[in-house]
This record gives sequence, C-alpha cells and structure tokens, in this order.
Amino acid sequence: MAALRGLYRTGLGALCRRKGYQGFGVTHYRPFRVNGALHQQPFDSLEEKPQFPGASAEFVDRLEFIQPNVISGIPVYRVMDRQGQIINQAEDPKLSKEMVLNCYKKMTLLNTMDRILYESQRQGRISFYMTNYGEEGTHVGSAAALEPNDIIFGQYREAGVLMYRGFPLDLFMAQCYANADDLGKGRQMPVHYGSKDLNFVTISSPLATQIPQAAGAAYAVKRENSNRVVICFFGEGAASEGDAHAGFNFSATLECPIIFFCRNNGYAISTPTNEQYRGDGIAARGPGYGMMSIRVDGNDVFAVYNATKEARRRAIAENQPFLIEAMTYRIGHHSTSDDSSAYRSVDEVNYWDKQDHPISRLRHYMTARGWWGEEEEKTWRKQSRKHVMEAFERAEKRHKPRLDLLFSDVYQEMTPNIEKQKEAMWNHLKHYKEQYPLDLYDK
Repeated sequence: MAALRGLYRTGLGALCRRKGYQGFGVTHYRPFRVNGALHQQPFDSLEEKPQFPGASAEFVDRLEFIQPNVISGIPVYRVMDRQGQIINQAEDPKLSKEMVLNCYKKMTLLNTMDRILYESQRQGRISFYMTNYGEEGTHVGSAAALEPNDIIFGQYREAGVLMYRGFPLDLFMAQCYANADDLGKGRQMPVHYGSKDLNFVTISSPLATQIPQAAGAAYAVKRENSNRVVICFFGEGAASEGDAHAGFNFSATLECPIIFFCRNNGYAISTPTNEQYRGDGIAARGPGYGMMSIRVDGNDVFAVYNATKEARRRAIAENQPFLIEAMTYRIGHHSTSDDSSAYRSVDEVNYWDKQDHPISRLRHYMTARGWWGEEEEKTWRKQSRKHVMEAFERAEKRHKPRLDLLFSDVYQEMTPNIEKQKEAMWNHLKHYKEQYPLDLYDK
C-alpha cells in the first residue's frame, strides 16, 4: 500500500508539472514524531520553504558564500565625548551629584591603590600584582548599574567593581599580602579577591573558567525567581577559550538572566586583537548564539552605566542573556610579570593615557557643572593616598594566617590522610624550627 501511495504521488506530481495543470496543488507531507507517534505536516511543493529544525531561512538557487564583512562594523555606543560633554541629552543618565562624585572617587582611589601595590611588588613586598589603569570606567560604570544582591563573577581586573560595592582597602591589602585578615586565608595569589557578603565570587587564575560557572549560577537564579541577575566579566582574550562558547550557548538555550561583560582592552597579554580573531570583535558573536548584544565606549562611564542598567532590566524581565563589549585600553602592563614595551610603542600608550582616559573624561564632566575643581582634586588625591598608605602599613604588620589552615576547608571533616599530613608538618617544623620564621604566623 505504501508503494502504491508513492507511485500515486509521483504520477500526480508529474501531471501537475505538465502545461495546463499549473493550477493544481500537490500536498506533500513531512514526517515527524511527537511522543513516539508519527505525524505528517503538509506543505505546498510549489512554494517550497526549508523545513529543517536547526535554522530559519529561505532557499536560494545561486552558490554564494557569506562574506565575514556582510554587515558593517557594530557601532560603539557612547554618551560623552572626550571632553566630557553629553552628545545626546536624551541619553544622559542624569545621575545625582553625589553618585557621580562617588564614581569619580572610586575610580581615582583604585588608581592610587594600583600605583602603591605595583611599587610594593617591585620592592619585593608582595609576589605579584595587576593594575587596572585605563579600565576604571568599565568597572565603576557597570558596578553602579547593579543591585547589591546581583552575583558577580570577575576575571582578575575587576577590582573597581568590588571597590564600588564597598570592599575595604584593608581587605584588598590583606589579600595581596596573604595575611591573617585575608578572607581567602592566604591560599590565593594576589589580586584574586572574593567576598561572599558582597556577592563577588572568588577569582580564579585560569582564563574563562568563570563563564560557564556564571551561566550555571544564572540558571539557578532563574529557577529561584529571585529578581536578580548574574554578571560575568572577562577579557577579549578569554573569549577565545572554549569555556566562553559553552557559557554563551548554555545561557541562550536555557534562557538565563545573565550579562556577559567583555572588556576589550586591545591585548591578551602580548597578543593584539588582530592576531586573536578575524571577526568584528566580541559583540558580533552574540547574534550567533541568539543573544542581545551591544558595543559601548568603555572609557565613557555613563555609556557603560546605561548599557548595564538596561541589560540588567531586560535580562530579569525577559529571562535572556545579554552581551556587552566595552571597548577600552589597557594602559598598564598586563601584570608585574609583563613588559609591554616589547610589543607596543610608548606613543600608543601615551595617547590613551593623556587623550582618552575614563578618569579625565568624567572629571571634565564634573568641572563643567561646577562640582569639582583644582582644590577638591588636590585635597582628594592627598586623602586617598593617605588612606591607601595606612591600609598598606597595617597589612604589612599583620601576621600570616595560621599554618594549620593549609589543611582545612577541603572536606567537612578532615580525612585520616590529611590528618597524617598535618601531623607530619608539625613534626617537621618542631624539628627544624630554627629554619622557619614561625613568629610571623598566627598561632
């Protein structure tokens, strides 16, 4: 019977294709299964359209590959020009004077802390450091647009986000010095901050591990229906890792309330962007995963604020991920282990430092409104340096964490083999105590 039906459809189709029978329609059926049962969906063969479940498209009868530049470059959204003037008044977030001053003070305080801790590493006082020069606008603009209960997954250049949330200078110093006040109990290398109270997940060294973790957290937040969002920060170099693609795809298919925030600062350590990817930056990847995307001027704190605030609102309301690519520039070396003069010119760095810096742009904005002047600047710079130096001196004098913390927090109850290792350590220290500065550790 099936063979007869096939012959019938074939014959009738041929008949309809003959001249004089164009008006006849032939209904074909596309088989598919629902709950194990076979169904047939009709479609008109004279107006064929693709029925593939993997994409929405039209048929074409010309061989033509899609060019990578089929769409012109994604534009960069900004609110202020380089002189701090609002370009389109409708886009002015109209933040209060107090909020703008707070943003400026956090950006400059971060800058001051960077300078002191960078020099501290150069003097051998700490083992490692990473500065945030030139990227302060991405930190503070995004942090200001979030709510305290939003969950943050950082990479390792988001100190300003944590500072805006109220992380004190003493704890920044404690972490970098790995002293007894360090929330991480001295187990992490410097600049790997974390704070459970401030919903800031502890930073990991490997690139992009936080991206799929953030996607999972966002799915959990969605299931809780808790009216909050997850934001995940990463650099454009980390976007080349497989974890980035996994996180993007999971977030889109599971419809998670998450903001992927990419700091495109021009270099992945020593690798410039033109050697990292051939496409139009990172924002261009969003549509391929079904994500709403935007590219913003990362040196414009208001543009970053507006984009993050709107992405947050819509991510929660619509349960979907958003991708923000903040274009900025890494003025400092990648870390204290890097010498950026080996792969970029001094003139290039000076341009971004002197001509297009997020701190100077915001200062122009405040000065034009009479909110800030030379006297205020001088007083604040002096105060901020004093605050940082005081925290610095306290951190240096503080003892290191207790040695037995090396063995805790892995298991709820210490296992016999770990107990044995702990006992062996104490026996070793007792026997060779003159070789170890035990007086520097908490008892």
